[in-house]
Amino acid sequence: MADELFSVEDQVVLISGASRGIGLAIAKGFADRGAKVVITGRVAETVEAAASEICPDGGTVLGKTCDVADAKSGQKLVDEVVNQFGRIDTLVNCAGVNKRMHVEKYDEETYDFITNINIRGAFFMSLAAGRYMIKAGKGSQINIDSINSHTPLNRVAVYAMAKAAMRQMTKCLAMEWGPHGVRVNGVGPGFTLTELARPLWEDNPEMNAWRTENTPAKRLGAPEDMMGACVFLASDAAS
Repeated sequence: MADELFSVEDQVVLISGASRGIGLAIAKGFADRGAKVVITGRVAETVEAAASEICPDGGTVLGKTCDVADAKSGQKLVDEVVNQFGRIDTLVNCAGVNKRMHVEKYDEETYDFITNINIRGAFFMSLAAGRYMIKAGKGSQINIDSINSHTPLNRVAVYAMAKAAMRQMTKCLAMEWGPHGVRVNGVGPGFTLTELARPLWEDNPEMNAWRTENTPAKRLGAPEDMMGACVFLASDAAS
């Protein structure tokens, strides 16, 4: 039996970094439940292919090119979505990059590449959508955090630093925007088998033995495991 409390039907949902991995799975979760979904990525061909893959029968899925590291590009995207649909009900900040290396090996270019997308981009995307949500008096923002925000792994220092900042950003925005009817939450996946994480797990018996010993389900997470949490947080059930 359908329950309107958990419905996201007809919501306008904007998801950054949704051309693959967790973002792609989340987009499919919303689209399959009747939302109007806009996905973004840095490469036009990849985003368009992902939108075609997601699109459900009778649903609306649009792919738009956007480099979230460029605040002006993010603002332009948000303006376009609002001009087309009249609103944004839910924003999911999922765009993320990482490079595994010893911390002393980082240079300025690599540091900027990771932080500009993972935290700077998410912050300004949140502000761009948040201004519209405040005017509307409602909205939901969901930040895809990480286990690294509170338990950093080896050789991902800058990624972990950015995710820790995202965790604090989520709390700060939630405090300031809650009185305006805008909810801000984070979803912090554990070990998830995405293209980004695959090199860490493939052909690594030690890591896989650790996973089996310490994960109750005895498996890695799948991108699809994030669907339910995000749909819930976007629905009235999370009000």
